[in-house]
Amino acid sequence: MNKTLLLIICDFLLLNLLALTRWEQIEPPKAPPPSATASAQAGESAGPANELVEVMRLSLADEQAAREELRNQLSNTAENLQQREQQVAGLEGEKGKLQENLSATQARAAALAAEAAARAAEVEASKIRLAQLQRDLELREQQAREQRAALATLEQKHSAARGEIENLSVAVKVAEQEKGLLRENIEQMRETVVAEREEKAKIQAQAGVLAEGVGKLAEQSGELTREIRENRPLNPNTLFGDFVANQFAVESVSRRTVLLGPLTVERSARTVLVSDGSRVFALLHSVDTPLDLGSPAEYEIVRARLRRLGADIAVGEFAFHALDPRIVLIPVDAARAAALGVKIYPLAADPFKFPEAVLVDRGGRYYGEIPFKLDPSAPRYVQMDNRFFKRLFGDFAPHTGDLVFSKTGEILGVMVNNDYCFVLNQLRTVSAVKTGEDPAGLPTRAPLQAAREVLSKLPAKLQ
Repeated sequence: MNKTLLLIICDFLLLNLLALTRWEQIEPPKAPPPSATASAQAGESAGPANELVEVMRLSLADEQAAREELRNQLSNTAENLQQREQQVAGLEGEKGKLQENLSATQARAAALAAEAAARAAEVEASKIRLAQLQRDLELREQQAREQRAALATLEQKHSAARGEIENLSVAVKVAEQEKGLLRENIEQMRETVVAEREEKAKIQAQAGVLAEGVGKLAEQSGELTREIRENRPLNPNTLFGDFVANQFAVESVSRRTVLLGPLTVERSARTVLVSDGSRVFALLHSVDTPLDLGSPAEYEIVRARLRRLGADIAVGEFAFHALDPRIVLIPVDAARAAALGVKIYPLAADPFKFPEAVLVDRGGRYYGEIPFKLDPSAPRYVQMDNRFFKRLFGDFAPHTGDLVFSKTGEILGVMVNNDYCFVLNQLRTVSAVKTGEDPAGLPTRAPLQAAREVLSKLPAKLQ
């Protein structure tokens, strides 16, 4: 019991004592003065003394009753006080429990708030991934529509090619007939020569000299024919038909971790094999690969395959050209090249022999002739003239990644942007990204950084 409560109880008891005390009974009543005629009887005490005793007895009885009542009140007050102390103790306990419950509730509320914030971040990230997936789906659908349209165009061109083949077959038959006639004429001439040798011995020596002159003339004629063939431009239809017969697909995929999570990139392109005389490569532009030269990073997955009807070959690496790393070279050994069963295009020996080239778009759907000109400020490139570019059915302009063939049937280069074509006169590489899969990250950052440094040094118009 604290001091404050004790003082309150004492004050309460004192006030009750003062309030219950009958002070008017303590004061003795005033006795009337004795009459003069009255006389005290012998042996009796005086009247006022007896009255005082009576008053004191009554006052004592009242005091005892007041004390008894005060004692009862004090006992009740003590019991009430004890009950209140118990209630206070109970309230203190409930207060402690409530404080514990409040702390636990506050902790749960903080945990719930943190969980809600994490869930909100996950929901936002899911929305972003869903939007990306939606964009990828739309892109895939667009590509599927374009491929169906390209297939229809190829079927039409295939029908036209069959017609041309039939015409060529007729021309071959006519040529064979003419060859037969020429052979008959030669036989007749031989018979005539034999007859003349038998008849005229003197002319035999002259005939020998004449035959020697004819042989020399035939040799000169063969050289002239070869020179004419090398200097005669091929028809764009012939070049595109050759491309269609020898193209194959390069399908690739990569995955890396970005700010929003794993990023998977898939690419598919059509291309051909090229050779510098000693090595063979599949030719691509970097936009047709799943690698990003603009942001070198560590990739967890880099895979690619060369696919053609009856052939499926794994790619070992993506190599970047030493002069322009946007030109990607995929090494292909002799066995794999034979498995693909396609023509290997040589590099153009004289890429500037003709003022026009034949361009085939990166999807293998459109083609046509396009003039080009040399740019003294970019000696390894030629600038394409977009204004006069025509294909067989309509107009379209060159784009990044399109293949460019010389009119002699050799590979001239690749469009590095919409205006410039990189001329392939050598196949040197600056770095290479090995294919594979490693959750900890493949060593791709260094080769991509080396390629990016070479690309950053090129003039702005070539980038």
